[in-house]
Amino acid sequence: MRPLFLAGGLIAVALGAIGAALPIIPTVPFLLLAAFCFARSNPEWEQRMLKHPQWGAHLRDWRERKAISRRSKIMAIGAMTAGVVVTWLTLGVPYVYISIAVLVISGSWIATRNE
Repeated sequence: MRPLFLAGGLIAVALGAIGAALPIIPTVPFLLLAAFCFARSNPEWEQRMLKHPQWGAHLRDWRERKAISRRSKIMAIGAMTAGVVVTWLTLGVPYVYISIAVLVISGSWIATRNE
């Protein structure tokens, strides 16, 4: 199982790195998944992620308190809102309804997490 968790962690880190560059793809959820996988395959890499200067605090907050910072909440909901606008301008109805549903469901969940 360790090789599968290691592969999953590496894929999640790659997706998180892509998400850091593209506003439509989230970063922290993929890094949370990577930390989970590395905890089961390579604890040293997990510790490196938890000590990372930019992402470590987000990972530790989630792990310890299931918390998302206010700034992160605003950025996540803002990015999803931008996605709705882009979908509306490019694809229109009925596809925009899917984006709105994702925004309402995910945005509500994000907004109700601890800070």
